[in-house]
Amino acid sequence: MATEEMVTLDVREDLRNGREPLRRILAAVDALAPGQGLRLLTTFEPLPLYRLLGGRGLGHEARRLGVADWEVRFFPDAPAEATAPVAQGDPASGWPAPAMHLDNRGLEPPEPMMRILEALETLAPGEVLAAVNEREPVFLFPELAARGHAVTVERRDDGVHLTIRRGADPA
Repeated sequence: MATEEMVTLDVREDLRNGREPLRRILAAVDALAPGQGLRLLTTFEPLPLYRLLGGRGLGHEARRLGVADWEVRFFPDAPAEATAPVAQGDPASGWPAPAMHLDNRGLEPPEPMMRILEALETLAPGEVLAAVNEREPVFLFPELAARGHAVTVERRDDGVHLTIRRGADPA
């Protein structure tokens, strides 16, 4: 898709200042004209957005521009494979029962993320952690991916439920 058919939204400053940009991103998507795409500039690869915007008929292309600098292009009428969910693993397909449960409701960021990362360090590779948060931990997802952990997310009335399977220890 040509650059002139894209609306650019830069949320890097929001993220660096600890502000959640999801509402701005969704508002930009809602304001797209037919056939337009969104060029998103961010500080990490926004894995949760792929599923969310894929459900709205948008595919994506991502490329790293620097250490904490990403460009993701969301475009309409994506082929089915481009909008497939990106969460790795599925508890229904063979993950073991959670070895540990964390209730992070009532905690302020970044405490839920820190508790989850610390708890994962105590688990063996392949073991599962279940956690419930008040909000989606968008800064946690790139940390989990970088450490080789798999995660599924379910939004319920009582919070955001995460199921995280610890990846293998680096060699």
